[in-house]
Amino acid sequence: MDKFGLDGHKLGYHVSRLSDWLDGKNTYPVYMEISPTGACNHRCSFCGLDFMKYQARSLDIQIIKERITELGGLGLKSVMYGGEGEPLLYKNIAELAAHTKASGIDASITTNGVLLKSGLAEKILGELEWIKVSLNAGDRETYSIIHKTKMEDFDQVVENMATAKKIKDANGYPTALGMQMVLLPENRSGVDNLAKIARDIGMDYLVVKPFSQHPMSGIKTYASVGYEESARLAEEMEKYNTSEFCVVVRVNAMRKHDTSGKGYNRCLALPFWSYIDAGGNIWGCSVYLSDERFLYGNIYERSFKEIWEGEKRRSSLEWVENEMDASRCRINCRMDSINSYLTNLKSPPAHANFI
Repeated sequence: MDKFGLDGHKLGYHVSRLSDWLDGKNTYPVYMEISPTGACNHRCSFCGLDFMKYQARSLDIQIIKERITELGGLGLKSVMYGGEGEPLLYKNIAELAAHTKASGIDASITTNGVLLKSGLAEKILGELEWIKVSLNAGDRETYSIIHKTKMEDFDQVVENMATAKKIKDANGYPTALGMQMVLLPENRSGVDNLAKIARDIGMDYLVVKPFSQHPMSGIKTYASVGYEESARLAEEMEKYNTSEFCVVVRVNAMRKHDTSGKGYNRCLALPFWSYIDAGGNIWGCSVYLSDERFLYGNIYERSFKEIWEGEKRRSSLEWVENEMDASRCRINCRMDSINSYLTNLKSPPAHANFI
């Protein structure tokens, strides 16, 4: 039922980019995450980017549009707007999404959804491949505790997404509408109710994913949480699946969470993606935001091409390749599945010709 491939990766569909990488050629990213603003209207109890301090800074719309145009020309395939803040707080988010699409890049948004009211939804849905709301509870009381906000926000998000579905259908947009829950001890009992809500208001999916401790986060509340019952939860959720809706319990990610060792000790995935924070800094990895060894440059100072082909990035990749121990990185980081894939691709098993 996971028709969007949410519990895996899709790098294998980009064969030419992989071929360039295997040949040692410069490889521009396939996917990028961009944080339009550092401000956020929630303070979620599991937030991994709390160390960024929710800075009230935002990208200059003209500069980021110039860089998006450039990135489209360099072969970037997709952008997810999210990051260390709430992207819908960015006043130019609709303009930015439209420009991204016009530049030949697939655009998406991960949001808490509180601000996705009908006026904004009318402007933005047609520009997006998907929009996913982080709704981490099945009831308003638990939601207010986890998101550290008022209970009415839960009702507002559900109403907003129901309205988004109507707008999508009325205009024939292909935009996928999804919800996401980070599974925590406090919200485990609410998964059923959230699945019912998501199905009944017309969402395409609900994804249930494990918590992942960010090494730089000051929040340690869930550092020892386990997911031994992930397979059973996935079976329980099957009853909500229909031809138009599915619950994706990320069993693979949950199993990795409870397994020691990554199966690789070098990060190979950095050429295929990147991250731009709300200050315009380009980072090699979002797990190491504020670690200068992963800082490539700033879009206010140089073009993306100059930064990507520059000395700072080259030095960073050399350090990652020769010194960094990726086995100590964040469990289930964004590039974990891709790293496993690339490790096998670069060092295939015996008898690989017997396909």
